[in-house]
Amino acid sequence: MDYRKLKECELFLFDMDGTLYLGDEVYEGAIELMEDLPRLGKRYIYLTNNSSRAGSDYITRLRRLGFPCEKENVFTSGMATGLYLNEKYPGARVYLVGTKAFYGELRSYGINLVEEDADVVVAGFDTELVYEKLNKAVRYLRRGAAFIEANPDWVCPMPAGEVLPDCGSICALLTAASGAVPVVIGKPNRNMVDIISHMTGIPNSRICCVGDRLYTDIAVAQNAEAVSLLVLSGETDEKMLAEAERKPDYVLPAVKDLHLVLRGE
Repeated sequence: MDYRKLKECELFLFDMDGTLYLGDEVYEGAIELMEDLPRLGKRYIYLTNNSSRAGSDYITRLRRLGFPCEKENVFTSGMATGLYLNEKYPGARVYLVGTKAFYGELRSYGINLVEEDADVVVAGFDTELVYEKLNKAVRYLRRGAAFIEANPDWVCPMPAGEVLPDCGSICALLTAASGAVPVVIGKPNRNMVDIISHMTGIPNSRICCVGDRLYTDIAVAQNAEAVSLLVLSGETDEKMLAEAERKPDYVLPAVKDLHLVLRGE
């Protein structure tokens, strides 16, 4: 295997759940890789579609698990949603189907969050979901409100092969009830990679997206013309990879194997 393109990447964007850890179980070699990347001349960002937590929550969680992490090392679909709303719907009245953490994240971007007469409905991975939120969201969508989907993941992987219904599943319900089709912000939308490229000054061709999902982590790299690395430690297995129409640039069993490649072992 020719790993030249992978080794030439200056910035690595890491998915977390299913890539670096699963639940509270850290994968073998993951922390060592992150600690060693600066010595290898590489930069890194933890890039997640999980909109149920704020960026600050991820800093706390990653540090608790033993990972090195500063503010500049985290970028979430919630943060990208805040930037999108300010660009496309400045001052709009926004109704959120999301967690308290996502609510606080959007407020930090100055988003006008309301309970009534919304111009925009934003849906995220809402682990605090109650029926009243769905009822209000459908009402506003049927009245013509814009529909923003923070991330398209159908499920969130959990230990022991379990899953949680994620934002994509919630939005599928809202679409079925209202007929409204959302604009997707998170992976696989290339917007997240483009924003990071602009912030860091590193061209997309020298950015590698590392993750366990073909339809988000790998697709965002392909859409953004970045380098893609699939790890088989999470959602995607060999059968799913074989059936995929578009293949990633690289496939490795786990992130510890990326460490070996970058070290030339």
